[in-house]
Amino acid sequence: MNRLTYRKIVNRVMLTLTGVFTVFTVAVLFLILGYLVYNGGKSIDWNFLTKLPAPPGEAGGGMANAIVGSAMMIAFAAILGLPVGFLGGIYLAEFGGKSVAFAIRYMADLLNGVPSIVIGIFAWTVIVVPMKSFSALAGGFALSLMLIPIALRSTEQFLLNVPSSLREGALALGAPQWRVISSVVVPAASKGILTGMILGVARIAGETAPLLFTALNNQFWARSLDQPTASLPVIIYTHALAPYDDWHRQAWAAGLMLLGMVLATNIAARWILSRGITVQKG
Repeated sequence: MNRLTYRKIVNRVMLTLTGVFTVFTVAVLFLILGYLVYNGGKSIDWNFLTKLPAPPGEAGGGMANAIVGSAMMIAFAAILGLPVGFLGGIYLAEFGGKSVAFAIRYMADLLNGVPSIVIGIFAWTVIVVPMKSFSALAGGFALSLMLIPIALRSTEQFLLNVPSSLREGALALGAPQWRVISSVVVPAASKGILTGMILGVARIAGETAPLLFTALNNQFWARSLDQPTASLPVIIYTHALAPYDDWHRQAWAAGLMLLGMVLATNIAARWILSRGITVQKG
């Protein structure tokens, strides 16, 4: 067997294995999605979207408060976490030195790897205990701690992908550095930064452990942000463990809705990224 024949055989074998594992990965995704659609799709109706949960043991009801509660806490987390991550990413990419930037990157990567339940315990200690109440504020704060390192590192990476020639050209024209960053660098990487932020929000949308320690749950509408608040991940957890068949049915429906939200945000992020960053590397 000559070298060329050997290389062709190896290429075909590896290509076949790659195709098999790709099909397997996609099949697992469609299996999960199909199982959720089969079990939960028949339970999503107008009552599910607009009514409060029924008392334990009674059939019917919905999860309107959990849907609104999840949206509130995710929005609050985005308001807190995205600006911090965005500004931190700008600092690392444009101003960071060696030792300080290394320390910030290390801490961000460390925070990104901390188990979510630990973040929930921290938020419970610093917010729930002093306030003496579970609340949407504590839940949003816990989720924002998870969002910050994701937004920071993605912002930094996309800013670093902007060609240095753009910065040098703007500086050569006499523009101050803050103007270069705000008018040249950030717009050039805006699509990538937005994609990273959308994926970060999708990442925190399905977290359950932090909310068990912070927002807890609520069978009714939360009238303010300082009250216990229902959320889809916690509702899925509590309903799946309950001994009532109707709650199991609603847990499947909530899981399908949550997965649909995550898939929609991922598709939106991929669509934005596929349109390309404003400038290409030189």
